[in-house]
Amino acid sequence: MTNPHGKRRGTRDMFARDFRKRGMIPLSTYMKCYKNGDIVDIKGCGTVTKGMPHKVYHGKTGRVYNVTKRAVGVIVNKRVRGSILAKKINLRVEHISHSKCRDDFLNRVVKNELVKKEAKASGVFVCTRRAPVNPRSAHTVKGKGISVEEVCPIRYEFIA
Repeated sequence: MTNPHGKRRGTRDMFARDFRKRGMIPLSTYMKCYKNGDIVDIKGCGTVTKGMPHKVYHGKTGRVYNVTKRAVGVIVNKRVRGSILAKKINLRVEHISHSKCRDDFLNRVVKNELVKKEAKASGVFVCTRRAPVNPRSAHTVKGKGISVEEVCPIRYEFIA
């Protein structure tokens, strides 16, 4: 059989629903609020064929620039040959979800503000920058009553 050239070729697993997640889409999907500037993840849902993203955009992260009654406009970066282009695509809300990529950063900002406030009250300088973890210090491993066994490869022998 020849190679198919359709829009949805190679998407059998990509657009398939997860195990025990088939059937009706939960209403919480439709109750989510999207605002301009929100960061969203694109994941095509095979149940709803309207407003579905092309397979190229599946798994990408973009920023909301337009919100309508049932759909959301998203700006996504797409690599075309050597250049990266900002593409504007319109997707229905079933195919997007809020991204968690900034959650860690926002939590860190809140925590740093609290630490700074406490430090200012006590008059102590506190560094809020993230520091890389130092390597573990050198140490010896002691085996209680266990003799050291040297392990070496066995010489290859051809058995006919």
